[in-house]
Amino acid sequence: METERGRAWVPWLVTALVAVLAGLVLFLSHRSTARADAEAAVAAARASDAEAAKQQLEAKLAALEAERAKLSTEKEQLSTEKEQLSQTVQEQEAELARLKATYEDLQDKLKKEIAEGAIRLSQDGGRLQVDLVDKVLFDSGDASISARGQEVLTRLGGVLSKVDDKLIQVSGHTDDSPPTQKLQATFPTNWELSVARAVNVVRFLQDKGGVPAKRMLAAGYGDTRPLGANASPQGRARNRRIELLLIPELAAKRNPALAKATPVKGTPAKASAVKPAVGKKPQAGR
Repeated sequence: METERGRAWVPWLVTALVAVLAGLVLFLSHRSTARADAEAAVAAARASDAEAAKQQLEAKLAALEAERAKLSTEKEQLSTEKEQLSQTVQEQEAELARLKATYEDLQDKLKKEIAEGAIRLSQDGGRLQVDLVDKVLFDSGDASISARGQEVLTRLGGVLSKVDDKLIQVSGHTDDSPPTQKLQATFPTNWELSVARAVNVVRFLQDKGGVPAKRMLAAGYGDTRPLGANASPQGRARNRRIELLLIPELAAKRNPALAKATPVKGTPAKASAVKPAVGKKPQAGR
């Protein structure tokens, strides 16, 4: 009987052991699954972080590539601007060299008149100016070029005809004395007289001096741009003049009004008028 009783609890023990083992297996399985899930979550998070980092790196790379392209474009632009600036500097240096040669040539050809004070040369940057007092070229109150004036302009034209890179503006100027009654029929005011003198100088330089007409223009200012005071004989003498301004082609191109100026054509002028500014009454002079 005792033996049977001892055997009776064995199935229960086995069942309990099986249950314990099953529970242990379930626990270990659950633990393993949880660990796998955790590891999978960590791996997914790492993969997400890696993808985000990759996208950030790609964005930075794209930004750097765009910056590189921008810098490359700017470098090419700077290189082009440098070449253009260098070319401009070379052109300006060449212009100054030619201007200096022209200045020295004029000094040599007109040294007698320069010494007498009848002609003045001046140079400012890329411009060269020749001032001729009226008595060198004209008789008093007249616009026709005198014999002495023709001889001087012939020498002047010999220099200017070799200048092929300048625009030559010839302008006439007077003092504020009114023309005599005898001359007023031909030159009512100083405007007509100053223009006529400038036009006749241009025509002579073209016809006798060999200076191309396309490089010249004529202007008359009357007595509106005096160099000296009209109260003194010396000042009045300075104001009665013909100015020749040699303007470099680069400056003329930058100033369309000069570049497009129409050269004077036709017969020598007698009474062409340049109208004064609105509201300003022209005065008279010799």
